[in-house]
Amino acid sequence: MSTPLLEIKGLSLHFGGIVAISDLDLTVRGGTVHAVIGPNGAGKTSLFNCISGIYHPTAGQLLFKDMDLSRLKPHQIAEKGIARTFQNIELFAHMTVIDNLLLGCHSRMSTGLVSAAFFWGKALKEEEEYRLEVERIIDFLEIEKVRKKTVGSLPYGLQKRVEIGRALAMKPELLLLDEP
Repeated sequence: MSTPLLEIKGLSLHFGGIVAISDLDLTVRGGTVHAVIGPNGAGKTSLFNCISGIYHPTAGQLLFKDMDLSRLKPHQIAEKGIARTFQNIELFAHMTVIDNLLLGCHSRMSTGLVSAAFFWGKALKEEEEYRLEVERIIDFLEIEKVRKKTVGSLPYGLQKRVEIGRALAMKPELLLLDEP
């Protein structure tokens, strides 16, 4: 049998005397869809926060393709191929839809500030490729009419779609949707 995409073993998360997650085991294989269901306060968002590196578990293992994520920072986990949305929308309200989606491509960019200065042509080509990807995501999410609007001017439902689009722009192997 193939290696699980995500394997959680004995995961626990405590905030002082409050137990948010207790001894959770979970296996997720590639190409599958799973739902985490429970009442408010059950620890669903806390689980996503552990997987994405916002919280570090009190105990247990978080393995992504057999790699331990337990102590990695959020940007390191994103670079490994895990993207997420948030229960409370986390977008840049003053930026356009297109610019917010382009931020999702950031973790995949091969050119940084210094290399872009020396290899301007490569940086421009990469930027152009990402803009085309973002346009495909905009079409997929049916948000063409708001592509150049600032996110803060959009209603909640459209902002949620933009956040999903930003996560998709990362081309993740594992996508976590917190209250989509």
